[in-house]
Amino acid sequence: MPKISASDTSETALLRRLLIRCSQLGARLFRNNVGRLQDGRGRWVQYGLCVGSSDLIGYVPVVIQPEHVGQTLAVFLAIECKSATGTLRPEQRQFLTVVKQHGGIACVARSEADAEMALAPWL
Repeated sequence: MPKISASDTSETALLRRLLIRCSQLGARLFRNNVGRLQDGRGRWVQYGLCVGSSDLIGYVPVVIQPEHVGQTLAVFLAIECKSATGTLRPEQRQFLTVVKQHGGIACVARSEADAEMALAPWL
């Protein structure tokens, strides 16, 4: 795997840095590619969660108190990676909104600091 430079501003480099940093903070994230392609028989196959779903999907383990004392539960986490000039598509904005409305963690990250700020209240 190529070395990941903090000065590389591409969304791919940011995504890789976010995977590392969020893992260090205790989150578990997975790359979510979304799209469609034709299989060998010419049928269209969709992949990924849904149109607009975030680049990184996962969870943050959280110990809930007091009614779930001692249990660790997973809080859904969605991070949309964007370069300094990247813009959200309406479907991406809606996905993040729905995650937040249902108690999950959702953010647009243009840096590791953006992801850290979103995760801080949960860690």
